[in-house]
Amino acid sequence: MKNSKSVVFSLLILLLFLSQCNTVPITGRRQLSLVSDSEMLTMSFQQYGDFVKSHKLSTSVQQTEMVKRVGSRVQRAVEQYCAQNKLSGILGGYSWEFNLVEDPQVNAWCMPGGKVVVYSGILPVTQDESGLAVVLGHEIAHAVAKHGDERMSQGLLEQLGGVALSEAIKSKPAVTQQIYKTAFGLGAQVGVMLPFSRTQESEADHLGIIFMSMAGYNPNVAVTFWQRMAASNKGAAPLEFLSDHPSDAKRINEIKSQIPEAMKYFKK
Repeated sequence: MKNSKSVVFSLLILLLFLSQCNTVPITGRRQLSLVSDSEMLTMSFQQYGDFVKSHKLSTSVQQTEMVKRVGSRVQRAVEQYCAQNKLSGILGGYSWEFNLVEDPQVNAWCMPGGKVVVYSGILPVTQDESGLAVVLGHEIAHAVAKHGDERMSQGLLEQLGGVALSEAIKSKPAVTQQIYKTAFGLGAQVGVMLPFSRTQESEADHLGIIFMSMAGYNPNVAVTFWQRMAASNKGAAPLEFLSDHPSDAKRINEIKSQIPEAMKYFKK
C-alpha cells in the first residue's frame, strides 16, 4: 500500500512539473514553476527593501560608483540580449538597482526584478571592473533564468505540498519567508539548504559570460577570476558565494570551452 501511494505521489509530482514549467534561455532546460512573476516581484521588492534597510551600505564613493557603473552596463547587455532573442517579456516588471554593502563575506546576489547586492568582501577577489562584471553577469543570469523562482517552487513543493505562493503567504507566512530567503541565499549558512544546484550554476556561468561580453568586458577574465576564487578557497570552509557550485576544475574547463561562443558577443 505504501509503495502504491509513493508511485501515485511521484506521478502527481511529474504531472505537476510537466504542466507548470518554464524554459531556461540558451540551454532550453525545463524548470518547475509554481509561482507567478507578479508574486515573485512583489516579494522580491519587499525583501530587498528590508535587506537594504538592515545592512550598512558602503561609504566608499569610488567602489559604489564602480558597482553601479558595471551593473548598468550588464543590465543594458541583458536587455539587448533579451530583445534580440524575443525574450523581453521575462524582464517585465524589472526595476534594476545595484548596491554595495559593507560586509566581509565573499558574496553577491541578484533577486527577481533586478535587485542586486554586492558585498565589499568580494571586491579584493574581483580586483577590477572586468572581474566584477564576471560576478554581476553570473548573478543576474540566475535571475534572468529564474533559478530562484525554481528553488522557491521546489521549496513550496517539498515543505508545503506544492500550495500556491499566495496561499502559502496567508497560511504559513514564516515558513514561506524562510523558503524565499533560502531560495535566494539571504542569510543562508553553508551546510544548510544551498541556494543553487550545479546545473543552475553552470547555466549562470554560460549566460553570465555572454552578458559580460555584450557589456564590453573580455570573457577570458572569467577564467582568471574563478582561478582566484579557487585559490582563495583552498583549505578553507566553502565560501558563501560558491554555494553548490561545480568543482573549481570543472567550472573553469567549462567556461574555457564557452569562451569562443562568448567572444562572438564581445565588443570593446
